[in-house]
Amino acid sequence: MLRPSVWSTFSIALIASVGVASGASAAKRPAAHARLVAFDSCRALVGYAHANAARAGGPGVPMRVLGAAPEELARPVPASAKGPAVQNDASAVAAPAPDGATTFSGTNVQEAGIDEPDVVKTDGTHVIVAASGLLRVIDVTGDAPRLVGTLPLDGAAGGSTAHQLLLRGTRALVLSTVSAPGDITPVGVATPRQVAKIAPGTSKTVLTEVDLTDPAAPEVARTMELDGQYVDARMVGGTVRVVVSSTPQAAGAQPLTRAKLRTFVPATTIRSRISGRTFRRGVVPCDGVRRPEAFSGLGLLTVLTVDLDRGLYDVDRDAVMAGAETVYGSGASLYVASRRWVPGLADATDVPAGTRTEIHRFDASQPGATTYAGSGTVPGFVLNQFALSEQDGALRVASTDEPAWLPEGRAPTPAQSFVTVLRPQGGGLVQVGQVGGLGHGQRIFGVRFAGTTGYVVTFRQTDPLYTLDLSAPAAPRVVGELEIPGYSAYLHPIGDGLLLGIGQEADAGGRTVGTQVSLFDVSDLAHPKRIQHVVYGNGSSDAEFDPHAFLWWAPAGTAVLPLQTYDPSGDPAKGFTGAIGLHIDAQGIGEVGRVVHGTGADVAPVARSLVVGDRLYTLSYLGLQASRLDTLAPVAFVPFAP
Repeated sequence: MLRPSVWSTFSIALIASVGVASGASAAKRPAAHARLVAFDSCRALVGYAHANAARAGGPGVPMRVLGAAPEELARPVPASAKGPAVQNDASAVAAPAPDGATTFSGTNVQEAGIDEPDVVKTDGTHVIVAASGLLRVIDVTGDAPRLVGTLPLDGAAGGSTAHQLLLRGTRALVLSTVSAPGDITPVGVATPRQVAKIAPGTSKTVLTEVDLTDPAAPEVARTMELDGQYVDARMVGGTVRVVVSSTPQAAGAQPLTRAKLRTFVPATTIRSRISGRTFRRGVVPCDGVRRPEAFSGLGLLTVLTVDLDRGLYDVDRDAVMAGAETVYGSGASLYVASRRWVPGLADATDVPAGTRTEIHRFDASQPGATTYAGSGTVPGFVLNQFALSEQDGALRVASTDEPAWLPEGRAPTPAQSFVTVLRPQGGGLVQVGQVGGLGHGQRIFGVRFAGTTGYVVTFRQTDPLYTLDLSAPAAPRVVGELEIPGYSAYLHPIGDGLLLGIGQEADAGGRTVGTQVSLFDVSDLAHPKRIQHVVYGNGSSDAEFDPHAFLWWAPAGTAVLPLQTYDPSGDPAKGFTGAIGLHIDAQGIGEVGRVVHGTGADVAPVARSLVVGDRLYTLSYLGLQASRLDTLAPVAFVPFAP
């Protein structure tokens, strides 16, 4: 099993609830829309929560599986760790620049013009890094980068803090989850079907508005805190929409059946360094909370809308009593996907037939405001944000009816995957089209939608790359298929009918044997073909699973991705830890160069890459390195103090 990346924002330690569609299988029945009901008073909300807490025997998360503990950016990889390192997925764009201005790359995002939070941002003159409890500001206007300013960020004794940031002019918004660990109580080991019971720890979301007017002296302007985990965010223009998931916790000996309002609807605290004032209020008014008609747990999905041009003092708020797992943003909508609650499952192998994922749509067409717009469901489970994509008002969703946590070969029926098309209708999201039968006995490993075209990768032993024509929403169809060994977990369209895939090579038995980069010609959807692929020994790249770890710099036709390989015999001299640059065009893949941070035993994984002018900047816990973009030869290095 691949170990989590040191760059994971936080590790989810639970598999959220799933929903059951009774009767016919999910593949044969259209997805009904899930109408939400608003509470008319706080009394009604608390009464509903008490009644369902008694029925559910808890907050409505009946099954938990263990995830890895969060790892901070500054934590070195142990020398004894010989295995590969991975975590999540996405796409990149060059920021527009006026004539004569320096061009620079933005965060690798799914949709152009919709920014996503990350640990590093640049405006072409400064690189801003949020890591290891510090915000660092680095001037990149000269021949060598210079660290010019730092700012301590929030933390938690006995817990851990992960930070991401968004940048708008001279304002940065730092998004944090401050987590304190919970208790893990093992159950019996008489049977491998049993899993550990987890008493969840506490999580707090902190939004910090930072004034960067003077890069040498960044200052905290305002902070907002609320109980719950930060899930994800999107920024369009100056409008930031932040998704937070709050799970009610019993206070001491008091059960949830007697808990007060603030247990179910947490309060927010805003502190202003500008005015010196503190404001406290519920995250939303009670009549602003909606719930699905079918009980979906007592967790609260909250969308906080911040106008970053004005700051944190004025925030629009919306909430649904449901889970929040996957966030996707288009130009006009914000979608949040979650799996419904069902009565307690016996263990990780107990998966009800007809499981469905619930998707909530919020209207994001107006700057500074967000409005709940409707919900729908699709069969099975979605992999990540790339499993959702909006085109001309229709939402396309790729899903698999077998959960990712299920042990191989334990599914009651062979898995299959679907692409379902939903449209807003009658206050919900209604299925208008669906194609199924993708990858019988396999799970989705990679998805990418590009306009009216879709690409889906499934895998068990071989990698079928499916090409789909989605130009008719009511009749999506598979038009091509290519089977090759291994799989691509991250797919990146690079123009001119070319598609880049990053994943794992596999042997005839389906065992992964190393990172592979594949270049596909998809100009003829009916006959996709692989032009070339390169395999990098035993190991992995964070770009397989973390979208922000990948860089595509179109002006130079260059892709940069982190890579860690190791020698099975344990000889560190035969492994590699760093980043590789690849030149990619219709002729194939060629290596430009490699970047390494550190020497000897003190070599750090490279986690991010960005371009400013003719320099490539790479980031690790050791510091920021500037290299020549054309050769990746090192130019200068800014070390980060421990």
